[in-house]
Amino acid sequence: MNFNELFKESVEEYDSLISGATPVILVGSATCGKSAGAQEISAAFKAELEERNVVAEVIDVGCIGLCYLEPIVTIIKKGMPAIFYGNVTSKQAKQLVNDYIIDNNPMIESALGTFGDKQVEGIPKLFDIPVMKPQIRRILRNCGFIDPDNIKHYIAMKGYNGLKNALDLKPEEVIEKVKLSGLRGRGGAGFPTWMKWQFCVDSKEDDNYLICNADEGDPGAFMNRSLLESDPHSVLEGILIAAYAIGANEGYIYCRAEYPLALERLKHAISEMKRLGFLGENILGSGFNFDIKIKEGAGAFVCGEETALIASIEGKRGMPRTRPPFPTTSGLWGKPTVINNVETMASVSLIMQAEPEEFVEHGTEDSKGTKTFSLVGNVKNTGLIEVPLGTTLRQVINEIGGGIVNDGVFKAVQIGGPSGGCIPESYLNTRIDYDSLTMAGAIMGSGGLVVMDQNSCMVDVAHYFLEFIQNESCGKCVPCRLGTKQMLDILTDITNGKGKSGDIDLLLELAGGVKDGSLCGLGQTSPNPILTTIKYFKNEYDAHINEKRCPALLCKELINYQVIEEKCKGCMLCFKSCPVGAISGSKKEIHNIDTNKCIKCGTCIELCSGTYSAIERVSKY
Repeated sequence: MNFNELFKESVEEYDSLISGATPVILVGSATCGKSAGAQEISAAFKAELEERNVVAEVIDVGCIGLCYLEPIVTIIKKGMPAIFYGNVTSKQAKQLVNDYIIDNNPMIESALGTFGDKQVEGIPKLFDIPVMKPQIRRILRNCGFIDPDNIKHYIAMKGYNGLKNALDLKPEEVIEKVKLSGLRGRGGAGFPTWMKWQFCVDSKEDDNYLICNADEGDPGAFMNRSLLESDPHSVLEGILIAAYAIGANEGYIYCRAEYPLALERLKHAISEMKRLGFLGENILGSGFNFDIKIKEGAGAFVCGEETALIASIEGKRGMPRTRPPFPTTSGLWGKPTVINNVETMASVSLIMQAEPEEFVEHGTEDSKGTKTFSLVGNVKNTGLIEVPLGTTLRQVINEIGGGIVNDGVFKAVQIGGPSGGCIPESYLNTRIDYDSLTMAGAIMGSGGLVVMDQNSCMVDVAHYFLEFIQNESCGKCVPCRLGTKQMLDILTDITNGKGKSGDIDLLLELAGGVKDGSLCGLGQTSPNPILTTIKYFKNEYDAHINEKRCPALLCKELINYQVIEEKCKGCMLCFKSCPVGAISGSKKEIHNIDTNKCIKCGTCIELCSGTYSAIERVSKY
């Protein structure tokens, strides 16, 4: 079967599925959905359908991005738009079968939104609800709408048309199209994608390699994982196009083993590609030969760096090496190698399926297109989002994120992973693009956004991220190995009430040495959390050092827990739950906390906050 026939067949099958007489139930079953109970929801739907003797398709799909509303279910009935439901329980699943699938009552009070040409009175369109309206879904266009394990679903969405279009061109013409799109690498540094490809081609070697970097290790980041779980073929198609453009016949996907579902769906997708002739010899009759291998990483953060990743694939310890030579000249097995991350590859598919002009409809002059982000932390609407580059941090946090949880006060947003920077409220109008973020002291990174409220201690935040970096340092170069350890020791002293005059100056001096002397980009950017928190929140450092006080009442060595006598009702809840027996008191009498025994675990405050709020944190000094 040639590609045109396969495309026609796929479109007919998909249209028949979503427009046919048989109802279709899509269950969001990426990692976020599964962790929220998607498998139990699927089982509840199937059991109720069987019991009621109703025929319907129950299909696992990926993550639409509304992680805070998982499990998400979409029901498609003939003559109706797709209707989305959030926070679905097993009880609601049974009710949806009976009320909507059988009795045609769409349960508008439980619906999130609709998708399609028709509308249901009382239910807004999905992309009109506040969290979705500011977004532009290009990379995530298929996520939550197709079965990631069915290659024909992807083909029906114009999938692999980009590969077909590329194979009709010369490799240099493909590179030119990517150049016209203005695509910059989505892995962090924002290097022009076409230029990296051209450097590889200019090396004029016979054996070139392509590597897709799926080693997403930033705390709070899950963009690449979600895309691989929800739409793996968009990434695989981009890999094929890039390989054709640079003249590679073999490629690798480097994915951390902690992503089991992503790996499972990648492996299935690759087997489907081979079955239909998208991998192997003479792909689509073009004479282009290419195969993909998967390398499972062991979770070392440093292996996200290109040369360390290459070393890991070669069976060596994952450690960076000096550059030049750059991987595009001497990479895997000493051969020219292009390394692009997951989202870059998906962007290539998008560009080649349409035209570069469509890609540049969004973005800024120097940062074209859209970008996916994981939005997490103290924000109401957590999840996976996609916005045009140039969107402000304020729009993302307040409009898409819905603002701070419990209507709290925004303090900072950390962007760019552990070696990114913490941006304060006064900089919320900063545009999210490569250059604007760098000027603010942060980096784009792979796209993690961690939002913090007034209860966050910025010294503790710097300590947390530096501890992560120090633990993940490969130890090859002295500035990173020892410099991060020395900075971490100083931060530990400050948070423990042992800070002293001159610590801030010493931190800044060490940060400069680590930034200038480290071997790889991870070490060079590792001081960013310290530099930005000192720049924007120096008053908190001063309070810790000079007053031995944590303004956020978070650093354990600087606080005590105490009972508010007028609020305590002697309910015994804290007494019974204290893991170290630090609380004393009889029933209906005011309790007391022994500060010498108290380990400040927070259990008592958490339990009491829902009843009497009779326990508080106070400064020790």
